[in-house]
Amino acid sequence: MKQPPALQSPAFLNLMQWIIQPLDLLEYGAKQYGDCFSIRFSKLPPLSFFSHPQAIEQMFTAGASQFDSGRGNWILRTTLGDNSLLLLDGERHQRQRQLLMPPFHGERMRAYGQLIGQITDRVISNWQVGNPFALRPYTQEISLRVILRAVFGLDEGERYEAIKQRLEALLRVTASRFGFATSFFPVLQRDFGAWSPGGRFIRFKQQIDQLLYAEIQDRRNHPDPNRSDILSLLLAARDEAGQSMTDEELRDELITLLLAGHETTATAIAWAVYWIHQIPTIKTKLLAELETLGNEFEPMAIARLPYLNAICSETLRIYPVAFIAQIRITKTPVEVMGFSFEPENYLVPCVYLTHHREDLYPDSKQFKPERFLERQFSPFEYLPFGGSNRRCIGAAFALFEMKLVLATILSRYQLALADARPVIPIRRGVTIAPKGGVNMIVTDRFPSPHSSQTTPISV
Repeated sequence: MKQPPALQSPAFLNLMQWIIQPLDLLEYGAKQYGDCFSIRFSKLPPLSFFSHPQAIEQMFTAGASQFDSGRGNWILRTTLGDNSLLLLDGERHQRQRQLLMPPFHGERMRAYGQLIGQITDRVISNWQVGNPFALRPYTQEISLRVILRAVFGLDEGERYEAIKQRLEALLRVTASRFGFATSFFPVLQRDFGAWSPGGRFIRFKQQIDQLLYAEIQDRRNHPDPNRSDILSLLLAARDEAGQSMTDEELRDELITLLLAGHETTATAIAWAVYWIHQIPTIKTKLLAELETLGNEFEPMAIARLPYLNAICSETLRIYPVAFIAQIRITKTPVEVMGFSFEPENYLVPCVYLTHHREDLYPDSKQFKPERFLERQFSPFEYLPFGGSNRRCIGAAFALFEMKLVLATILSRYQLALADARPVIPIRRGVTIAPKGGVNMIVTDRFPSPHSSQTTPISV
């Protein structure tokens, strides 16, 4: 039985590097062993990483009888809960996915367009010429406001502010390398008081749960058929048996949407702004494309711009926020790319390494949006949102938001990088983010393209 070659370094050292410098560890494995290699992390089962499109196609097109994925996300359970879509498998996963998909497609997407532009305009309105600032906190504020409005239909009020503040506090605990590390060391998750890492996490989570259950109960007691936010749609949704979601299922899906739905988008937007201003010719081409819109700064027209789309695609290629796709746990004996795996083996489609294959993306370390104008990549060659039935349900929404936020920022301000040094990727929780948050400086400002759109958007 042929097994993937394994990194020979001690498991604990592998785990430390996985926490601190995961991309370096992956690149070392690929350099040493090529398309497939395994890494052991402490007492966990070894993970076999794949970067060849053929292997990824085998995993993405396999039947549900061959792999589980939800239980491979055990690291997220304490935050998201047992009913989160990310932790489910089989029929329960299929049911929840069908209930959650509709709000992220079709006409619902159009309804969010002006809202995203207006929120972006509001958040960045206080930028001043000559003042340097870290960009990512602003993109996080934008994406958090957007997801709160999309999920709850809220953008003001006591409960809105309370949810927003608690989510921000929870992210400060979890979205760091130390926060990620606590998942591997149970003693750090224990409640040793309000100032201990575990104690702070537990208290923030309890406070958020109280707010979410209160909102769910209010909506059940006072249904409003005119509301079309995601929570209202989920409360009305029924599965094939006519059953609705329980309060616990709603809570777990809401916290999943709130955390996964804004943290990743905020990072992707910050990376895109960095690359646009790092390479002057890219900025020039993009501004010229935006000018073709004239006074019609219409969301769907922005979303269709080809060069803007290429910039967003290349941003998600070079440093994919989720640098691995969801783990596949074998349920039966499986062979992938000539390697044999018994049940309970952990296989990982590696997004980052696939996106840096020189046979697919020559000069892969260079930011070149033209790649996506010159050819179309298969779902097994380009996979920033994962794939198959585990593909991110909010992918279209995230890309739509990314485009509209970038267009709004560039139409309002002329920016420059405040630091000439290259921005490097670092771990931020389970994702990869720009170190330092991308420091920018305003060199000029322009009238808002949304200034005439003063009517509140109903979502």
